[in-house]
Amino acid sequence: MSVTRRYRDAWEGFWSEASEDRGAVFWDAEPALTAGRHLAHFEPHLTDAGLPLIDLGCGNGTQTRYLAERFPHVVGADLSEAALEHARRADPAGSAAYRRLDAADKAEAETLHAELGDANVYVRGVLHQCEPDDRQPLADALAALLGDRGRAVLVEPSQAAKTVLMGLARGPAGPPAKLAPVLRHGLTPGAVPEEAVPEYLRAAGLTVLASGELPLLTTEYTPDGTRIELPSTWVVAGRPA
Repeated sequence: MSVTRRYRDAWEGFWSEASEDRGAVFWDAEPALTAGRHLAHFEPHLTDAGLPLIDLGCGNGTQTRYLAERFPHVVGADLSEAALEHARRADPAGSAAYRRLDAADKAEAETLHAELGDANVYVRGVLHQCEPDDRQPLADALAALLGDRGRAVLVEPSQAAKTVLMGLARGPAGPPAKLAPVLRHGLTPGAVPEEAVPEYLRAAGLTVLASGELPLLTTEYTPDGTRIELPSTWVVAGRPA
């Protein structure tokens, strides 16, 4: 199974138009506030930090480059070729590798696993953007990437985040400038129930090792200067020991 053409085209359109300016994309917060905070919860559960690390849904590679400073072999993977072009231009030294991957296609995941072997995977805000029928296939593909030794951390906006976003979108001045293109390209976040995320993982044969809550910081601010934060949950998963 692979994602729908509409979904693929939406992401290509978004990233084709996206600015390369730092922090121009709504969710592209600085790594110290995003991947750095998530790693604090993820690293204690890694059985082998020397495995390749895949930044799944890497976008323009901001978090990927940060991860490449901390792990020996990092691959940024994304559905959108336009996103990967952003990532490669921002990483002229080639600190990470980048490749297109349809994360709802288990066969593509198995091909990447055949190349890399077992891998650890960082997934931030991907599942909630998937169309409902793609969510279990994505979890199945994630399990294929992990193999027996890999661990994954998924960080997903909680259901309360949709309320926050819709409130922003319907404000008297319209949606904030950085949120507007997200909505215009039809990338409105889905409401994935928090309890559904562990179920997708368990159905894929993975065990939930740890979970918790953290705010997901954005690059946008309210009119009074407050940074917009989205309630989110994180889950670490892997094969049973």
